[in-house]
Amino acid sequence: MTKQAVQTDHAPAAIGPYSQAIIVNGLVFTAGQTPIVPGTRTLVEGGIQEQTRQVLENVKAILEAAGTSLDKVVKTTVFLKDMNDFAAMNEVYGSYFASTPPARSTVQVARLPLDAMVEIETIALL
Repeated sequence: MTKQAVQTDHAPAAIGPYSQAIIVNGLVFTAGQTPIVPGTRTLVEGGIQEQTRQVLENVKAILEAAGTSLDKVVKTTVFLKDMNDFAAMNEVYGSYFASTPPARSTVQVARLPLDAMVEIETIALL
């Protein structure tokens, strides 16, 4: 079993000892993505919907760099700073996964990097 790291400049660079994604056995595992604007260390301006959109654009860029797409995502985990943001996050999330949405877990967490409102990680088929 070999694993391959994925790296793209179209998503935020890893800020620690981790990869943006790892490919192994026909699956792509993305690191949790926050709403950081690529090429910066700052969060996108706006509320939960703008942050969710940026997170999913970051995920999309990483998956494309790995040779796959959002259509092939089979599982997501959504981390929310405030579960009261669920409906607004879900509206944007649903626009990215319109047909055959992946299995999903959503949890509220105490704090996210840079005080982001949302973080999402995915598992996709290659």
